[in-house]
Amino acid sequence: MTTAPAAPLARNPVWPPRTPRYLGLLPLVATVLLPAVPLPVADGEAVTVAPADIASVLLVVWCAVEVLRRRARPLTPVAAAVLALPVVGCAVATVTAADPQAALPGFVRYLQVFVLVPAAVVLVLRDAGAFRVAAGALVVLALVEGAVGTYQFATGTGASYMGQDIRAVGTFGPTDVMGMATVVSYGLLAALALALRTRPDAPAWLRPCALTAAVVLVVPLALSFSRGAWVATAAAALAVVMLTGLRQALRVLAGVAAAGVVLVGGLGVGSEMISDRLGSITRVTDAPDRSVTDRYAMWAAAAAMWRDEPVAGVGLKGFPTHRDGHASIGLSSGSDTAGAGREFEKQPLLSPHNMYLLVLGEQGLIGLTAFAGSLATVLVLGLRRLVRTGRTTAGDCGLAAVGLMLWQTVDFLYADIGGPSTVLTGVVLGLAMWWAFGGARRSA
Repeated sequence: MTTAPAAPLARNPVWPPRTPRYLGLLPLVATVLLPAVPLPVADGEAVTVAPADIASVLLVVWCAVEVLRRRARPLTPVAAAVLALPVVGCAVATVTAADPQAALPGFVRYLQVFVLVPAAVVLVLRDAGAFRVAAGALVVLALVEGAVGTYQFATGTGASYMGQDIRAVGTFGPTDVMGMATVVSYGLLAALALALRTRPDAPAWLRPCALTAAVVLVVPLALSFSRGAWVATAAAALAVVMLTGLRQALRVLAGVAAAGVVLVGGLGVGSEMISDRLGSITRVTDAPDRSVTDRYAMWAAAAAMWRDEPVAGVGLKGFPTHRDGHASIGLSSGSDTAGAGREFEKQPLLSPHNMYLLVLGEQGLIGLTAFAGSLATVLVLGLRRLVRTGRTTAGDCGLAAVGLMLWQTVDFLYADIGGPSTVLTGVVLGLAMWWAFGGARRSA
């Protein structure tokens, strides 16, 4: 009696086993929250590798292992092309730099912020629920930093501003005065989007809590005295509100105006200093602010570098080296920093505080075309998808993604990358890319 051969085992369609839904979000949440950890100071110098940077490396490694483990093609051709664009400009600027070895750390930093972290965020977000977890982490971080900053203003323990230690900088210290303003802006826009377009199955407490968080975060944002963050937040918030419809936009704008009157006019929350800071944005020829004068001088220096090297720029990390040879004599030697637990020190001016001009000066037309083209593609695709499908159950994610991306593109007119909060730029770009490339649709 012969025995029939055993049938081959059928391949298990669910192998390798799928990682639990929210386990993969732990590296992302850690990357979002860890910028709140103050950097230790050794021999008078702050450590340059932040805990959030280490968490971002773990996030990238986690996603790489998952991709290899599942043997899947994770990105669409359009997403891969958009992520590859910044690499082209950075690689050319590194190779053609006068000292490629000195430019290599800049290449790694650009690769981290504009390629690896955004790609990892796109891969780790499996659905709209995961997006909301990341957005909620941004709001939590903003509330923590905003509370610290408001306390600094109230007790006179913040960074030095106009001779008083009142500038709200959170845990970032006086050497990174944009850090808290950036974090608070992210959280404010995320909370505003979740409040304006709350999903139908959301718990009843989500909308009022998100709206309250957005209103509360206006206070530390104002007390940061960061003009660039004010302009970017106003532009992005207005766009977010208008995208929800004219009727709702009018109600929100009326509420914001009333809150502004109460906070600044009624309670006098830094009203005189805030109004003076606002006026200094455009006051260039008539008794300009020193920081404004320095900023315009550095913008001119970056443009002069580009005129000398129009194609590939002076190379990554080349702005500090070429600054003095292209800047006017009106540029000061550095920025005075003090307060928030630090002694007085002169902070060197190592960048033009304009991301587009920094890329233009260091990477030339090749780099700026690739960099700006990547940002514009993500913003346009995200906005188009929001207009077409924004009223779906993932509409709050789309509204938050577009608002955050718009804030980043506007803020780059007044700031560039640098400091512990830089890794959050990569997270925000990843959230925007996830929405722009149809992440919610694919997961559904």
